[in-house]
Amino acid sequence: MQTKTIYILAIESSCDDTSAAVLCNDEVLSNVVATQKIHKEYGGVVPELASRAHQQNIVPVVHQALAKANIDKKQLSAIAFTRGPGLMGSLLVGTSFAKSLALGLNIPLIEVNHMQAHLLAHFIADKDNTKPTFPFIGLTISGGHTQIVLVKDYFKMEVLGQTLDDAVGEAFDKSAKLLGLPYPGGPLIDKHAAEGNPKKYEFPIPKVGELDFSFSGLKTSILYFIKKEVEKDPNFISNNLEDICASIQYTIIKILVLKLKNAVKKTGIKQIAIGGGVSANSGIRKVLKDKEKTNQWITYIPKFEYCTDNAAMIGIVGYLKYQEALFSKQDITAKARYTF
Repeated sequence: MQTKTIYILAIESSCDDTSAAVLCNDEVLSNVVATQKIHKEYGGVVPELASRAHQQNIVPVVHQALAKANIDKKQLSAIAFTRGPGLMGSLLVGTSFAKSLALGLNIPLIEVNHMQAHLLAHFIADKDNTKPTFPFIGLTISGGHTQIVLVKDYFKMEVLGQTLDDAVGEAFDKSAKLLGLPYPGGPLIDKHAAEGNPKKYEFPIPKVGELDFSFSGLKTSILYFIKKEVEKDPNFISNNLEDICASIQYTIIKILVLKLKNAVKKTGIKQIAIGGGVSANSGIRKVLKDKEKTNQWITYIPKFEYCTDNAAMIGIVGYLKYQEALFSKQDITAKARYTF
């Protein structure tokens, strides 16, 4: 391991958040995120609008990250950026900017897999959190992805199971939309669920492979359930919102835990690390912590600021790759679909 001081500027632009961070080795000096609020009007992310907003935000966000870190761009050791997966237009903005800046400063360029970064965010220096040891099981849960990953080393990961249709974050947001809640609805379901009875209404558990996920059928069952109940009582949703949200969240968490149990049984590994935007869900965090006692799991949960899309997680991967001289060439391109 190198002991010299390494400064990494990281850029994340995979979806609708423009983020830049500066790391000194594995320590985060700054982590700036510009959230695009325009998508609320459309009930979801509009790719064309997202890429345009990235173009507007990337220069001021990078400038702010450098200023907060009190670092001059000439002190940077390398530029790390999200290559994929994500929205192609959004990725192109971050990729092009990173390539240009690295070329102008004559420093290495480091491409990062967004999904790997969610799991490796656990290795950001933090006196309050312990780091997982290899091997461990990673659960990446977000608006676009749901995967169970066997993490053997920093750059040796194997997908054990994944969603066959919709991601868990989409299941939360689409369910919220059915209830008339604004986008993004996942956090609102979490908020209302805290006040409701999680066993008031029962929804089906999809029957798919032992390590795979499916949420499209669950969304359909919620749709028909709400339609049926509203026909009987037009005020059903408003009168039972907390219980409906609690029951939906309970079902989704039950699915996630079931798959984790299968993964632990199959691998014999009891270290669980979660990542992705949905890992900010309070219900999921509580249940996984409870499982430490009942299932003898060791659970690693990232800080809230490292759950959603952020450049700090890109930066830690950049730092780890820098130590191994895993640099990218200038002809590298963004990849909307990017597997391990």
